[in-house]
Amino acid sequence: MPYDPTTPEANTPDAIAVGAMTGDITTAAADATAQEPPAFPADRHTGCPFDPPAELTALSDEPVRRMRYADGHLGRLVTGHAAARSVLADPRFSSRYEFMHMPVPVEGVSGELPPAPVGDIIGLDAPEHTRYRRLLTGRFTVRRMRRLTEQVERFTAECLDAMEQAGPTADLVEAFAQPVPALMICELLGVPYTDRERFRDQVATIFDQTADVEAKGTAYAELIQYLDELVLAKRADPTDDLLSELTASDLTDEELAGIGGLLLAAGLDTTANMLGLGTFALLSNPDQLAALRADPELAGQAVEELLRYLSVADPLVRSALEDVEVEGRLIRAGESVTVSVQAGNRDPHKFPDPDRLDIHRRATGHLAFGHGIHQCLGQQLARVEMVVAFPALLARFPGLRLAVPPQEVPLRDRANIYGVISLPVTWDEE
Repeated sequence: MPYDPTTPEANTPDAIAVGAMTGDITTAAADATAQEPPAFPADRHTGCPFDPPAELTALSDEPVRRMRYADGHLGRLVTGHAAARSVLADPRFSSRYEFMHMPVPVEGVSGELPPAPVGDIIGLDAPEHTRYRRLLTGRFTVRRMRRLTEQVERFTAECLDAMEQAGPTADLVEAFAQPVPALMICELLGVPYTDRERFRDQVATIFDQTADVEAKGTAYAELIQYLDELVLAKRADPTDDLLSELTASDLTDEELAGIGGLLLAAGLDTTANMLGLGTFALLSNPDQLAALRADPELAGQAVEELLRYLSVADPLVRSALEDVEVEGRLIRAGESVTVSVQAGNRDPHKFPDPDRLDIHRRATGHLAFGHGIHQCLGQQLARVEMVVAFPALLARFPGLRLAVPPQEVPLRDRANIYGVISLPVTWDEE
């Protein structure tokens, strides 16, 4: 579905994440006599703010099962790691929004979802998706993203300088977790320095969980208008940035603006919440915090484990284009399938002792960035940002700690991108 800031609980980049639930029956007769299937378990309040709903992780021995969707549709839920990879990599499962049923109710959405808007590659299948993906993939290589490390280091240092000067307390989300990826998106899209404050203000309002719908809608409309203007400016006077490069392709102005908006939504909110929630997780696990602080070279491995452990973008949705068997379960054509990234990344068959945060673990194969042709384009940039940001934060503030009891940290528990609304922290001044 198209990104809509007025319904944050429903929208996210490849994590505009809607999915289909797969089930435990293979015949129509079994469907008719089966026990009423459950709804999608969405309540993450299990005592630990980093754990998925208990109902999800309890399903690891039955990785594909039936589920009832918000509109009454009977589809499937996938919770196993192997089953999730199978669905996400199989072209017989569609990503087109108009084929999907939503696992949970969505404010302002009734009936069928509209097709993906121009430039939104998440809601497309091949061959339309292939055209966009080919144009973008070469511009998000590991090598190219690593070349952005110097800018990430500079923006990180600037944010930490401002925190330190204003300290010794701060909301880490406002002071650090949001500004770092926002500045990098500005750099990627080529937003002029004179426009960056305006750009950041609009973005902050769009992703502000406390802002009202009207304010979000206004900020979103202004941002889209700005992106339209930015595309025209890049065509007239190209600079060294992604949008300027893409003006040399066959993409229309509308497509370019749409891609800019998608990259913004996909690359900012997810990384910002990984930085905020990831810091909360480290502060809540002193042994892991100490290990990373003692050996910053562990940062890359720690980031992969935090991605697995937290799985902030969940769930993902697909719809079966034909009958498909997954893990011995038959998924019928037309059924929506909800893939729980949280559950897949906590599957003990893939990750031993999965509920423990262990930055020494090699979390290879996690699903935090999805899998298959829709795997997150910007994942390498997100990795660079986190690998730089976490060690820099811990080095700058050796005594960093929560400024409130853990149970008082407000959580984004009604958003598809999970995280913290704010993270009050404090540190010792020298």
